[in-house]
Amino acid sequence: MSEAYIVGAVRTPVGRRNGGLARTHPADLGAHVLRELMDGADTDPSAVEDVIFGCVDTIGPQAGDIARTCWLAAGLPEEVPGVTIDRQCGSSQQALHFAAQAVLSGTNDLVVAGGVQNMSMIPISSAMLAGRPLGHETPFAGSKGWIERYGRQEVSQFTGAERIAAQWDLSREEMERYAYESHRRALHAIDAGYFRREIVPWNGVADDEGPRRDTTLGKMAALKPLVEGGRLTAALASQISDGAAALLIASPRAVREHGLTPRARVHHLSARGADPITMLDAPIPATVHALGMTGMSIDDFDTVEINEAFASVVLAWLKETGADPARVNPNGGAIALGHPLGATGAVLTVKLLHELERSGGRYGLQTMCEGGGQANVTIIERLSP
Repeated sequence: MSEAYIVGAVRTPVGRRNGGLARTHPADLGAHVLRELMDGADTDPSAVEDVIFGCVDTIGPQAGDIARTCWLAAGLPEEVPGVTIDRQCGSSQQALHFAAQAVLSGTNDLVVAGGVQNMSMIPISSAMLAGRPLGHETPFAGSKGWIERYGRQEVSQFTGAERIAAQWDLSREEMERYAYESHRRALHAIDAGYFRREIVPWNGVADDEGPRRDTTLGKMAALKPLVEGGRLTAALASQISDGAAALLIASPRAVREHGLTPRARVHHLSARGADPITMLDAPIPATVHALGMTGMSIDDFDTVEINEAFASVVLAWLKETGADPARVNPNGGAIALGHPLGATGAVLTVKLLHELERSGGRYGLQTMCEGGGQANVTIIERLSP
């Protein structure tokens, strides 16, 4: 069986809403990481066989196959195609899966995976609401099969996050302590320079803009719940953000022919589904599935990146898996660092690889909740020093 190696991994800083990246066309954000990725690989970009990008809300400047647009906007060869995929928040993690699967199958030897999202420019759920002028209130309304199975109940990430908090008996105070720690870890990582090797600055923005130095537990406690009577507040949710990331995936033959250095081996790829109304708890069964498929234990992982869509998502996952909290999101997560939807999966992989390299860890696991009640799991093994 072949292997799929990660040979390059870069990301932009994650910009906060209306921050330093907000006015940048998504194609230019994606083009920036693609140029830097190919320059770092020091190989002929025409050898790339496909560009697979994740993106959510693909309307306006994110429409028209943004993967292809980013590659062309980067000035890279026209003969290289691109495709954009949507697995909601897991879109660019799935892009990595498709790229690695192409290499593992022997279909391709050199593939780019990544993602881009400008949430300042195209607000969250824009695609969900785009059908309203045409008479379609939501993507689910009017579907006989959907209504017969799930009724007319609201499909909302906020509903899902509250359900999880209630089911796992997570108090607001417990979640606020977790969120505060996310900011603390992120700020430590920024100040210590942990992200410098992975970030390619853009227009004077060199650091992630989300972490708040003035955050306190007192300030969090003063916020109103997102829904009346709920436990979740804005401080316990991921931030609206802008950003892009890209990875270069290579076969052993591509490594030999292009003189590339494998930095990590893709050890496992899978995705699982769960209840689409609770929506956000799928990382739990997805992780159980991945551990069963690989024969690994949660204690085998030196670093875990799980997307902090909401504090309740990660805390429930921690309770069910028994993972060591010190190894989970060691440099902060999306509550502090932001969540640029379609780019986040690739951003997390970039962070995971660089943290393994920095710390000397061997195995890393990545997972995230996704719309529709889904979750991807990626396991990588560090190879480079």
